[in-house]
Amino acid sequence: MSDLTSLSSSEPAAVMAHRTHRRDESLPQLGLSVAIITQNEAHQLPGLVASLQFADEIVVVDGGSTDGTAELARQMGCRVFEHAFDRFSAQRNRAIDACAGRWILSIDADERPSHSMANEIRQAIRNPHGPRAYKVRIRSCIFGHPFRFSGTQDDRPVRLFAKDSARWHGDVHERIEVVGEIGGLQAHLSHDTIPNLRSFLRKMDRYTSIEARSRVMQQRAPRRRDRWFAPTFELGRRLIWKGGLLDGPKGWSFCLLSAFSKWVEADKHRQLWRARPMAQPGDGRRSPCSRDSGSFPEPKPRFPGPMPIGQLPIALTPLLIESSPRK
Repeated sequence: MSDLTSLSSSEPAAVMAHRTHRRDESLPQLGLSVAIITQNEAHQLPGLVASLQFADEIVVVDGGSTDGTAELARQMGCRVFEHAFDRFSAQRNRAIDACAGRWILSIDADERPSHSMANEIRQAIRNPHGPRAYKVRIRSCIFGHPFRFSGTQDDRPVRLFAKDSARWHGDVHERIEVVGEIGGLQAHLSHDTIPNLRSFLRKMDRYTSIEARSRVMQQRAPRRRDRWFAPTFELGRRLIWKGGLLDGPKGWSFCLLSAFSKWVEADKHRQLWRARPMAQPGDGRRSPCSRDSGSFPEPKPRFPGPMPIGQLPIALTPLLIESSPRK
């Protein structure tokens, strides 16, 4: 592919066999590729690759990691490509295009398939009359605590699909569009995400910046009520409607922080909208906020924000997390 730089090379002899992805030659050709996009995931790769021995190949598209992710993936037998990160959907589509399998399992570095999922996938892709894609249940572990509510119970995305039947779309909350029937797997993916408050804030800062830029590029003007209504709605949706109260203190923390992220998102949107360079009508210039431009102002994160709603989650969350019983 012209926009990907292949880093594949022969595997060093020093790499331990149990850490290297090798297809089980006793299995028939399944035509299954695993597609992974990475950004500084060296600490996650060994465990992930070890859980994917049922696949014919593992393809990694790295967005410019600085922790040796690409090199480690190559040593473990993955086909590795590099492309500077721009959008989640674009990066995932590059991974699809780089895969050689007829079927693709799209998975994140902090997710792990169960043994039962491996068996179910084998059966699904062998069925010539089955669906063209399958939804997968995800069980999340947040702040070291297994969640069953707080909105996580709705996580059932399409992750297994025929290569010629699906493409990703969207910037932050990317979605996959499938041509054909969509089925569902009974097994689940384990998602060990957001181990602590620091990781939540880091992830929130990245995702809210991407979303704010996307809104400005779409010429969506900020609304005054967004900084108040969106956080309040998100807190009520996760804590009450989605049963976050039943997830205990760590669930309350997650719901509170999720509401706070909506405030940060709205605040960054307002910052970028005010800072956007405006092209004069009729002068033929393209605004630097356009998707084709390499120049874009960087929103300034505020942790906490200047208003009480921005201060409350940061002040209370460590107390709620520490008060939760340790597993």
